Amino acid sequence: MGIFKYKGGIHPREEKELSKDKEIIELWPKGELVFPLAQHIGAPAKVLVSVGEQVLRGQQLAAADGFVSAPIYSSVSGSVTAIEPRMSAQGSKVLSIVVENDGDYKEVAFAKPKPLHTLSKKDILESISAAGIVGMGGAGFPAHVKLSPKAPEEIEYVIVNAAECEPYITADYRRMLEHPKELVEGLKVVLQLFDKAKGIFAIEDNKRDCVNILKELTKEEERIEVVALPTKYPQGGERQLVYATTGRMLNSAMLPADVGCVVNNVETLFAIHSAVIQGIPPMERITTVTGDAITSPGNFKVLFGTNQSELIEAAGGYRSAPTKVISGGPMMGTSMISVEVPVTKTTSCILCMTKDEVAQYKTTPCINCGRCIEVCPSRLAPNRLVKLADRADTAEFVKCEGMECMECGCCSYICPAKIPLKQSIASMRKIVLENRRRQ
Repeated sequence: MGIFKYKGGIHPREEKELSKDKEIIELWPKGELVFPLAQHIGAPAKVLVSVGEQVLRGQQLAAADGFVSAPIYSSVSGSVTAIEPRMSAQGSKVLSIVVENDGDYKEVAFAKPKPLHTLSKKDILESISAAGIVGMGGAGFPAHVKLSPKAPEEIEYVIVNAAECEPYITADYRRMLEHPKELVEGLKVVLQLFDKAKGIFAIEDNKRDCVNILKELTKEEERIEVVALPTKYPQGGERQLVYATTGRMLNSAMLPADVGCVVNNVETLFAIHSAVIQGIPPMERITTVTGDAITSPGNFKVLFGTNQSELIEAAGGYRSAPTKVISGGPMMGTSMISVEVPVTKTTSCILCMTKDEVAQYKTTPCINCGRCIEVCPSRLAPNRLVKLADRADTAEFVKCEGMECMECGCCSYICPAKIPLKQSIASMRKIVLENRRRQ
C-alpha cells in the first residue's frame, strides 16, 4: 500500500524519551474510586446501584441510556458510598458513582466467551456494546456505534490509529510493545464485522520496533498490513490518517465510513479483545505520567476510577511543583485545575510541566508571514479566521471554512507573533455550533 503525504503539519519536540523505555507498571488503587456517568460522547449512563450496596469487580454500575451511550463497570469490589457530582479532568462536576475499595477485588463470574469463528456480527457488536467500550484515544465515542455504519458492506479499510503523534505520550507505544498479540486478535475481531475490509496498523516511523513486531506477527495474515507513516504531527488525526493510508479525503461533515473506512485507537482495540475474546469488560487502561515536573515518568496500567493523584505518587511524585498540568498531550490536551480527579476510559496521559511556556509568551501583531497557512493540515488561513473570530463575524467565518478547523494547534505552535490562533478559532467554532443548535 502506498503512503499519501498530506500537506501541512509540524515537527514539535517529541519528549517521548522521558517514558518510552519504561515498562508498564500495574497500579492498584488505595482509596475510593469515582466513576463519572459521562465518560463518553452521547447520553450519560443510567445508575443501576444505590448507596450502601456492595459491589463486585466487573459488576455493572450504570447502563447505557440510549444507542449513543455506554455502560460502566466497577473496577474493584467494595461499597457504594455516594452518588453525587464530582470534579472531572475537564474542570466541571459530573454525576458520579463513588465506590470504597475493600481491597479484595472479588469478581463477578464472567461468562465464558464463545470462539471467535462461531460468533455472528450481531454477537460481536452486542459484546462490544455491553462491555461499554468507547474510543479510548480521547474522543470517547461509543465503539459499537462506530462499528455499525449504515452500509457495512462498503467498508474497505479498518485502520488502527497507532501513530500516537502527540508529544510526550507513550501509552500506545508500550501497549504495542508489550501486548502485540492481543492487538492483532482485536483487529481480527473487527475485521469479522466487515467482509470486504482490509486491516491496517498505521504507525509513525519513529516506532520502528513496533512496526517490526507487528509485521512479524501478521506476515501470514492476508487481510492485515502494517504501514510505517512519516513522523509528523498531527499524523494521528482521523482525517490525516485516512488520507495517509488510503488517499481518501474527509471534511468536517463526513465520517470515515463515508469513504469506506473505520478507525480505532490502539487501546480501544485492546479493549475489544478483552470483551470479545476474554469475555471481560474493560476496567483499566494504560496511562502515561510524564513531564519535567515528574520524578520518574512512566506508563501505568491503572483501574478506571482511580484518583489521578495516586498515579502521580506512583511516578515518584513531583520533582518540582508543576505550573501546568494537562490531561492528554500538550497540543490537544485539556489544562487541569486539580489532579484530584478520576482516571476514566479516555485518560491517556497526565502531563506535568514546571513552566507554562504559553502563558509566558508575549503576543505581538501579526506580520502576515503565512506560516500558519503553511502548516495547517486542513488547508485553512488561520490568520484570516482569527480576525473574523475577534470581530464575531460568524457568517464570514463559516464562509471561510472555519468549521473545517480540527483544533490541532499547529498554527499557534508555529506563529512567531505568539497569537493564540487555535484558541480563538476553537471558541468561534463553539459559538457557531451553539447557534446552529438553537435554530
